[in-house]
Amino acid sequence: MKILIVSQYFQPESFRINELALTLQESGHQVSVLTGKPNYPDGEIFPGYRAWGCSREEWSGIKIYRVPLIARGNRNAVKLALNYLSFIVSGLAFAPWLLRRQNYDAILVFAPSPIFQAIPASFLGWIKHCPVALWVQDLWPESAQATGYINNPWILKLLESVVRFVYRHTDLLLVQSTAFHEPVAKLACGKSIKYYPNSVDFAFYSPPDIPLPDIVGLAGKFPVLFAGNVGVGQAVEVIVQAAEILRDYPDIHFVVLGKGSRWEWMREQVETRALNNVHLAGRYPVETMPGLMRQAAALLVTLADQPIFAATIPSKVQAYMAVGRPILACLNGEGARLVSEANAGLAVPAEDAAALADAILRLYRMPAAEREEIGQNGRAYFREHFDHDRLAEQLVEHLHELTLSFGEN
Repeated sequence: MKILIVSQYFQPESFRINELALTLQESGHQVSVLTGKPNYPDGEIFPGYRAWGCSREEWSGIKIYRVPLIARGNRNAVKLALNYLSFIVSGLAFAPWLLRRQNYDAILVFAPSPIFQAIPASFLGWIKHCPVALWVQDLWPESAQATGYINNPWILKLLESVVRFVYRHTDLLLVQSTAFHEPVAKLACGKSIKYYPNSVDFAFYSPPDIPLPDIVGLAGKFPVLFAGNVGVGQAVEVIVQAAEILRDYPDIHFVVLGKGSRWEWMREQVETRALNNVHLAGRYPVETMPGLMRQAAALLVTLADQPIFAATIPSKVQAYMAVGRPILACLNGEGARLVSEANAGLAVPAEDAAALADAILRLYRMPAAEREEIGQNGRAYFREHFDHDRLAEQLVEHLHELTLSFGEN
C-alpha cells in the first residue's frame, strides 16, 4: 500500500509513530510522512532545521515532507496555541503543493494533542480521493481542560464543535483505549470506530546491548523509576509526597527520567523538603530507556485525578510491561484496570500519596522471586495484546478494509 502518515510530530522527535512508520516501510509498504519542523519537547526548532520554509528529506526509505510552523516555546500557552494553529494553516496551504503528483491508497493521522492536525489530512484526502483514518490518542476538548490550558466554557464548546467537524471529515476512527469509544462516538456522527492500542518498539522487550549512563539512584537496592513527561497531567506532586512519606527507608529511591512543565517545581520541592531520595535525572536518549528501565526495581506511572485520564492508557504502561518490571500504577480507570488484569503490578487511586507509599512498601517487602514473577506477567500480557509487529499487521488490515469500502462508495 501507499500510505501517507500525517503527524505534527515525527523523527527526530521521539514518538510512537516513528517505529510504526518504519515497520510499515520495512514490510514492503510505501510510506511518506507529512509533518512539521521538529521542536518537541524543548519548544525550540532542532539544530539543522529552520521554522520557515518547506523541506524534504528521507529517513530509512521514508519520504518526509515538512511544512513551516511556529515553535511551541517553553510553558507558554500562547505560543503553544500558535504552534498548533501554524501546523494546520501550513498543512492546508503548502501540503497540496509539496505532495503534488503523489497518490496514496490511504492517509493515517497520528493524533496526540492537538487532534486538529487531522484537518489538513482530510483536505488532502479530498484532493487525492483517498480515505483518511484518524488514530485518536487524546480526547478533545477534554485534554485541553484537564491540563489547565483552557477553562472558558465558551471556548470549550467551540473546540467541541471543531472536534465534531474533524470526526465528520474522516472515514475511520482508531482509538487507543476501549474507554475512548463512547466519548468519541458522541461526537463522531456514526463513523466507524475501532480499538487500536499503542505498542512500543521491540527494543523494550529485548533491550539492545549498548553502554548506559550511570544515573544516581538507579544503582541502589530499590529504585522506583518514573519515565516520561513531567507535566500537569502526570500529577507529579504525588511522587514528591510519597517520597516524603518514605524518606526514612534508605533503600527506596525515586528516579525521574524526563522533563516537562512541572520539572522545575519538582526540583524546588526536592530542595525545599530536603528529599535525598528523589533524583531528577532529566532526559536521556530513547535508545537507552529500555536498559535503564530494566535497572529499576519498580516502574511508576501516574496521572491526575480527572475523568479524561481515567479513560486513557498512557503508552508507558505498554513500555513498562514489555520491560518486565513490576508496575506501580497511581491512576484511575483503564490504565489501572490493565495493570490489575495483567497482574503486572499494583494499582492505587490517582493522586493518593499514602496509598502509593503503601504499594511501594508492599513491593519492597516482597521476595525478589515474587516481584520477578509480576514483571514476567506484564511481559506475557504485552506479547499477547500489544506486540508491535502484530499490531502493525492489524493496522494494514484496517487500512486495506477502509480502502475497499471507500472504493465502493
